[in-house]
Amino acid sequence: MGPDEAVAEFGTWTLPWWIAGGWAIDLLLGHQSRDHGDLDVLVLRRDQALVRDHLGDWDVHAADPPGSLRPWPIGETLPPTVHDVWCRRTPSSPWAFQLMIDDTDGDDWLFRRDSRVRRPIQSLTGRASEADLAVLSPEVQLLYKSKGLREKDVADFRAVLAHLSAGERDWLRRSLDMVSPRHPWIPEL
Repeated sequence: MGPDEAVAEFGTWTLPWWIAGGWAIDLLLGHQSRDHGDLDVLVLRRDQALVRDHLGDWDVHAADPPGSLRPWPIGETLPPTVHDVWCRRTPSSPWAFQLMIDDTDGDDWLFRRDSRVRRPIQSLTGRASEADLAVLSPEVQLLYKSKGLREKDVADFRAVLAHLSAGERDWLRRSLDMVSPRHPWIPEL
């Protein structure tokens, strides 16, 4: 599934959702900078029942830590430790997308790895080149990508760094100072 298919699937939702992961970076850039093995879609934990109901006909599996997949039945509230859900049309179909489930506190989004990092939910939407796409802001996406420093995450950082506004750079630098004060991206920001 690609971003256009996500809009077709989620575009009628009245709840907030965002294209995340590497596609969020590429949509800001306005072109595909690398291959993407999947599509990530961010939703809020508070909306999980509505999301699960919307995906009623899908084969949906929660990733229970440390990473085993299990079916997520309609009506089940996911525990706070589950942040990833894999979705496909049928049990024999390939995985179509991964839901990333994030926590909130009132009108604030909380970074799942350190809830001291927070911001208004309304500020999560980035500046994508496609006006009809809800895309996660690049600084939030890079904060998630900063943990493992996988080759693709470093490539995404390099690709988008020159496109970050001063405010986006500042927010990411302050957030990294809080959660990973020796992070190699801090001097570049």
